Amino acid sequence: MNGFMQWFKSNNKMKRWILLILIGILLACYGLANILVMKEISFQEVGKVVVAFVLGFISIVLGLIFLNKRTLEVLIEATDGRMENKKTVNVKSLIFNKTVYDQGPNIVVIGGGTGLNTVLSGLKHYTNNLTAIVTISDYGKEASNSRKTLEVLPLADVKDSIVSLASQEGEINRLFNYEFTKGKLKGLSFSDIYFSAMKEINGNVEDSIIKSNEVINMIGKVIPVTLDEMNIIAELANGYMVEEKAKIPEIVSEKITKINRILLNPTNCRPAPGVIEAIKKADCIIIGPGSLYTNVIPNLLVNGVAKAIKESTAIKVYISNIMTEPGQTDEYTVSDHVKAIIDHCGKGIVDYCLYDTGEIVPEFIKKYNIEGQDIVAQDIEKVKGIKFLQRNLSIIANDHIRHDPNLVSASIIELICDDLKYQDKQNDPQYLMLNTKLREEKRISRIQKISKKQAKRKKEGKPHTTLKSKSKFSHKYSDRIASIREADEKAKIKMQKEQAKKEKKTATKKSSATAKTTKPKSARGMKRKSKEG
Repeated sequence: MNGFMQWFKSNNKMKRWILLILIGILLACYGLANILVMKEISFQEVGKVVVAFVLGFISIVLGLIFLNKRTLEVLIEATDGRMENKKTVNVKSLIFNKTVYDQGPNIVVIGGGTGLNTVLSGLKHYTNNLTAIVTISDYGKEASNSRKTLEVLPLADVKDSIVSLASQEGEINRLFNYEFTKGKLKGLSFSDIYFSAMKEINGNVEDSIIKSNEVINMIGKVIPVTLDEMNIIAELANGYMVEEKAKIPEIVSEKITKINRILLNPTNCRPAPGVIEAIKKADCIIIGPGSLYTNVIPNLLVNGVAKAIKESTAIKVYISNIMTEPGQTDEYTVSDHVKAIIDHCGKGIVDYCLYDTGEIVPEFIKKYNIEGQDIVAQDIEKVKGIKFLQRNLSIIANDHIRHDPNLVSASIIELICDDLKYQDKQNDPQYLMLNTKLREEKRISRIQKISKKQAKRKKEGKPHTTLKSKSKFSHKYSDRIASIREADEKAKIKMQKEQAKKEKKTATKKSSATAKTTKPKSARGMKRKSKEG
């Protein structure tokens, strides 16, 4: 209520336009009322009614236009630091004003692998204050020929995060993953050449990564969690220690055991400059999704990282994996993932856990079952003090179950908006911008889905029809429903064939039985004839 009343303050200049709208409504109503009560209409009276109605209509339109204009001006005044010493505001600057996004929520994402990049590619549409904290270790894996030749650190996760944050993601992805096939550069990767050149120019790896923001036109920035070469050691439940990341799944499966905890070697890895500062400034900290024991937890074990997260006043969100990982999280539930993080880092590291609804077509799950994977069970009762939020996060892409960047980012932004509403900040420019952007992204997403369906129908040669809105179940299980219908049709045809066979068999039996019955009668008849003779 307090936020609502602020719109009527004198310095906001809203009341005049609200008053104009009210006057317009009164004039329009007066004109309509006169028409209804008039018994006889003269040209003079008609003129009065028309003038009153037209003036009322114009007042309403002008009032709405200037009220919306003033609303935009208030938004600019609150978000654009350049307006502090200016008396007038240019509404057009809102369209080109990048500070609206620069002053968006400060979000830090910690992790590695495809899970981290999925979150980044979705969140970059909502804020420029986006920081990815990733590892620069390959955990003892043998370096590629390109890395050996150029003497470059293992920056695969850094490269993938930069690609995800790039404004032209597709072009940068092709460029950074290009490997030369001819000449003196044969066998060298463009990304390794790029990072090698950036290190020569800037003098160190850290500045090379951070300054890539200006070179590649990234949205946000990437920071290595540590500049120290770190490896991980897995302590299994049976006491066995595995010192090579690549061998962890194999040995866990071979020993029929599970991972007890993960250790860093060396244990005193220092956080890279800027890591702790980014966490302290964050409005929201995202952990995961990704390989729990090899991508998520190791980053949290770097000295000072977990402590900074626990001391932060930011919203701390863990995004749970959709499928289990062989040799790491076999038979793990959602709460088992959260419990593993708390066991390694202590309580206060996670406030919210986002997990998928699990509504995945069984046919796709069966494919994962063959490889020893299964859907993460939704057991959320074992961990207390954490709010578990079930959301639709999954998508089927190229026959693989993945987190959808748009669905994940929308869920995170909704959580931030809910927190702002809880703080009674519905009129805060940040809330207005995020909420409007969220609604717009959802609208665009719906239009794109309809367009894809229409394009698919056109490709299949089906007639163009207006697609009716479907329920969530129908949308999620459309492929499954189609396969069930097809199976039903096949079963129906099979039953008809079997029925036809049975009828044919019965008819054959009847005819043979009739033949047997007829034969004896004729035989007896012949006997009688012979006796009579």
